[in-house]
Amino acid sequence: MKLLNVGPVGQEIPALVDKQNNLRSLKGVCGVISSDFLAKSGLNLLHGVDVEGLPIINDKNIRIGAPLLRPGKIIAVGLNYDEHIKETGSKQQAEPVLFTKAVSSLSGPFDPIERPKNATKVDWEVELVIVIGKHAKYIAEDDVEAHIAGFCTGIDVSEREFQKNRSGQWLKGKSADTFAPIGPYLVTIDEFKTYQSCGLHLDVDGRRMQSSNTSKMIHSVKKLVSYINEFMSLHPGDLIFTGTPEGVGMGMQPPVFLKEGNEVVAEVEGLGVQQHRVQDCVI
Repeated sequence: MKLLNVGPVGQEIPALVDKQNNLRSLKGVCGVISSDFLAKSGLNLLHGVDVEGLPIINDKNIRIGAPLLRPGKIIAVGLNYDEHIKETGSKQQAEPVLFTKAVSSLSGPFDPIERPKNATKVDWEVELVIVIGKHAKYIAEDDVEAHIAGFCTGIDVSEREFQKNRSGQWLKGKSADTFAPIGPYLVTIDEFKTYQSCGLHLDVDGRRMQSSNTSKMIHSVKKLVSYINEFMSLHPGDLIFTGTPEGVGMGMQPPVFLKEGNEVVAEVEGLGVQQHRVQDCVI
């Protein structure tokens, strides 16, 4: 299934995309697609739904929200592609590099990307995002798929000055409002088995900046989930950003960063396209 949430911020309703790419409402069938929905086995409820009997949403201008609302936590992986490590002048680590993004950074796939107050180096990072569907504690790699609800496209938006030069704490550069756009939809794992061999790319103002494949990850999806689970339990609705390939603005010579008015378009093959306009934060 391709699941999503539509409507104004705070007033979203659940929906799905059918095989003819029609948008159909799930209002009255279930609550919004959220951590609570997954915790209450919402996916099992939808397996028997009569998709053709659901009302079609004909409003072409309706807002598409994040396909997973109210995540418990957002864990992200750094330095998970060789070429990205090289372009940033970093060194490959023996174990995955982990950091967090504030849950308040979550936003929808067509919402603006806001440059926060005092920002000078806002950067882009397209990523495959894992949506955890079931409680996990110390699971082995072979058990990972049973604990994944699905996947979505994501961008780990980053403010490099905050990240690199404000005491070296990545959280500061990763957590501004709108810095974790996901969507347009969550594709359930039963319909998305190519998560370890799918293309991903990102354009800025029509120029291709990033283009790679998840097959080039240093640490695989299964390894990441199992590894993260060594240090914390995982719960339905937790999000894991799996790392970005080369082509970020920080790695260019000279570096290039996002400015007001830029258009950012990102896609993970099979998971849909995001499109964002960059704007300065209004205080």
